[in-house]
Amino acid sequence: MSYSQYLLELSPIQSWLKPVAIPLVIGGPCSAESFKQVMDTARALFESGKVSVFRAGIWKPRSRPLGFQGAGEEGLKWLSKVKKTFKMPVAVEVAIPRHVELADKYDIDILWIGARTVVNPFSVEELTKSLKGIERPVFVKNPINPDINLWIGAIERVNKAGIKKIAAIHRGFQGLTRTKYRNEPMWEIPLELKRLFPEMPIITDPSHISGSRALLKDICQKSIDFQMDGLMIESHINPSKALTDIDQQITPAELSRIIDSLIIRKKRKTKSFNTLDVLRNEIDSIDHELLGILAKRMEMAIKIGHYKKENNIDSIQPKHWKKIIEERISFGGSSGLDEEFLRELFDLIHQESIKKQNDIIKKKD
Repeated sequence: MSYSQYLLELSPIQSWLKPVAIPLVIGGPCSAESFKQVMDTARALFESGKVSVFRAGIWKPRSRPLGFQGAGEEGLKWLSKVKKTFKMPVAVEVAIPRHVELADKYDIDILWIGARTVVNPFSVEELTKSLKGIERPVFVKNPINPDINLWIGAIERVNKAGIKKIAAIHRGFQGLTRTKYRNEPMWEIPLELKRLFPEMPIITDPSHISGSRALLKDICQKSIDFQMDGLMIESHINPSKALTDIDQQITPAELSRIIDSLIIRKKRKTKSFNTLDVLRNEIDSIDHELLGILAKRMEMAIKIGHYKKENNIDSIQPKHWKKIIEERISFGGSSGLDEEFLRELFDLIHQESIKKQNDIIKKKD
């Protein structure tokens, strides 16, 4: 079944629902902040002709409680107005049973379960109890940590509640170290999900992967290249004034330009395309983490350099280094790494560390 056909089957009241562009684009602000902000953003997205579904966060529990917590039930009234005015389906995140009840009350078309909820099977289980009898599509974001079984488990729980119209949302994963992405894409995981469930649509959330406007276009194109079924992009009528996720939201005009710039390639049927690209992207993710770890190691070397200078300690400690290299080779060897390779690698790391420490020690205060 094509994604267009899937959309047409979302609910009886949505016989008019068709993606106006390829791919499907779900757009709207991270948070519904005011009636004017919601309506102005929705109008601009509707007039762009690029967005099929309007999204907005209604409940926004922040990491720290003093930030903007969302408009709550009042925001659902604004989304109902968007739906009636522009004939666009609307989507919100739900995290507790009460959210589902209110979304049903205000006839919200699409519900999605966020990454912080998916990471906890107990929360998903409680949430899905309230989904029984709710004839609405449910989209399931990947958990924060890179665990495909946890993602699949949440999807299975939603399906067990009687929901048949399910899509997955790929919003990236938290890696071991910080890279240029807010959340590492780790494309191999959504591609494996697509292999396991070829009929289930998978939508990419470039906003949460990137955390930055500058990276949005490349992630959108990569998503299209990997034949994902849609994009969920955060768009605000005035991003510089946004109350949440200010760095990753774009204007409706910028969203339109990104969509127009995407190259839609013909689907490749060969298995080698998916396999090779998955492996290459896995290497890319690992390399990003590796570089981040090396940068952290050099930061520690610099701190040690300052300590040695303050305490009049030589930069080179041969006995200590011999002990370190033997431990590293032993540990690496148990993981199947070649001894000569490890010696050369750690010699290079050691030389760079000593160089940085010597620069600090020789520098006049």
